[in-house]
Amino acid sequence: MNGKQTPPDGLVIVDKPSGFTSHDVVAKMRGIAKTRRVGHAGTLDPMATGVLVLGIERATKLLGHLALTEKEYLGTVRLGQTTLTDDAEGEITGSTDASKVTRDAIDAGVAKLSGDIMQVPSKVSAIKINGVRSYKRARDGEDFEIPARPVTVSSFSVYDVRDAVAEDGTPVLDLVVSVVCSSGTYIRALARDLGADLGVGGHLTALRRTRVGPYKLDSAKTLDQLQQELGVMPIAEAATAAFPRWNVDAKRAQLLTNGVRLEMPDAYVGAGAVAVFDPEGRFLALVEEQKGKAKSLAVFG
Repeated sequence: MNGKQTPPDGLVIVDKPSGFTSHDVVAKMRGIAKTRRVGHAGTLDPMATGVLVLGIERATKLLGHLALTEKEYLGTVRLGQTTLTDDAEGEITGSTDASKVTRDAIDAGVAKLSGDIMQVPSKVSAIKINGVRSYKRARDGEDFEIPARPVTVSSFSVYDVRDAVAEDGTPVLDLVVSVVCSSGTYIRALARDLGADLGVGGHLTALRRTRVGPYKLDSAKTLDQLQQELGVMPIAEAATAAFPRWNVDAKRAQLLTNGVRLEMPDAYVGAGAVAVFDPEGRFLALVEEQKGKAKSLAVFG
């Protein structure tokens, strides 16, 4: 025995601190878990805090499928100021008195940004334009456009409207909002577009992600807590929480692990990724239905 511990295998739900990039958190987790094989499901801007789902060892194969799930946020939108980055990280590019904006106008603007919408991501973002990150083009002073893309905002609610005064003396409004949306939605772009629609400009001043798919903030741990005790959600438990579960008998389990495409029950047609388990409860694979058969997305058994 060389005494070397085997790295844990599963998901870690991190409560990301402000000021850290998602990659910073991955780098920290590599040190905590003592393995290079760590990845994250969906980035979170440095300013933002909250749920960041990390995969360790074999669980990294789940991440691409988890990244596509619904997200939930709490945030603060400031009406009356625009910034270069559409959030508080960027320099202020314009100020307008927002004190006359009514609650009815705000609600009407929010309604326009709810449902299935076309959204232009922020220019200072990780979107790639012809292979180059958008933020790099913006920093290099390039003039470029990002095409709008479809996103779904299933819920956009304003809980509170607070009068405030910006540092330059401009009367502004701070909105406390919650958003439930599809993957790829930029909350700071919602802040920008709401402000633009109301004619006063807007940007995001605070953001906390409270849910990624089935994983919520109440199960997240800070990096300091994880340094003390690394709590890992076993891969089978993680798959059960996130995907429909298909229990197969021993014969089908054997066929599946040998690469045979099984007939899929009608119940899973159109369900997207499905987690397959053998009679002992072992997580074998993520599959999806294709022409009635189970096509493997990732094999774990």
